[in-house]
Amino acid sequence: MEWTIWAGFAAGLLISTVTAPVGVSGAVFLLPVQISLLGVPSPAVTPTNLLFNVVAGPGALWRYRREGALRGSLTRRLVLWTLPGVVTGAAIRVFALPGPGVFRVLVAALLLPLGTWLCWRTLRPAHPLPRPAADAPPAAGIAVLALSVGVVGGIYGIGGGSLIGPVLAARGMSLARIAPATLAATFTTSIAGAAAYALLATTSTGPVAPDWWLGLACGTGGLIGGYLGARLQPRLPETFLRLLLGTLAAAIGALYAVQALT
Repeated sequence: MEWTIWAGFAAGLLISTVTAPVGVSGAVFLLPVQISLLGVPSPAVTPTNLLFNVVAGPGALWRYRREGALRGSLTRRLVLWTLPGVVTGAAIRVFALPGPGVFRVLVAALLLPLGTWLCWRTLRPAHPLPRPAADAPPAAGIAVLALSVGVVGGIYGIGGGSLIGPVLAARGMSLARIAPATLAATFTTSIAGAAAYALLATTSTGPVAPDWWLGLACGTGGLIGGYLGARLQPRLPETFLRLLLGTLAAAIGALYAVQALT
């Protein structure tokens, strides 16, 4: 038990330090660590991931808030529309996708194309350089995107920032603008998602409730790592971070695809 707590803390710290600069909480990479290394059962791994987001989120958000980066319509719209999606996704996860085999297929289907797309858009961007003042998609487009990602995030336990971020980045928006908005949406939807799973646990006989101690340990590491990552963002090359995240996502997706097939 003790080594699991410390391993979770170290994983949360390392992952959040790398992912916070690009607006990803790190839960998307923490999930396979929980399943394969720490032995968290499915579907309890999803609310444990959401608990990680809740505890870890304030680290990076506090740093971004000090810099005034949380202001703007993009943050408000993402928060507003991902909230109903994540509650719906939580219900789907508990009642329709409980099996680990199906879950592995879902992980592979999400991460493999996401990582490949992120690397492709980094090497061959839609615009020569990210544009800090680039316009966000229309309000209706943001609503559809955020709602859809909220559903997927509720199923997967990742909050949705790792899915919204690449889409907005592909439009030429800079990560300095994207990261605070997606992390704010991830934080608020994770609170709603964790609450939904806690409620659903009262009506389900399976392992639906989060692993509280592990989630808190991972989240504490992520709290520190998120602050460090947000502070490092202005000093780190954007291209390097995007390629690193894309490679990790594609590699993890490929691993779960092989496991699902075998």
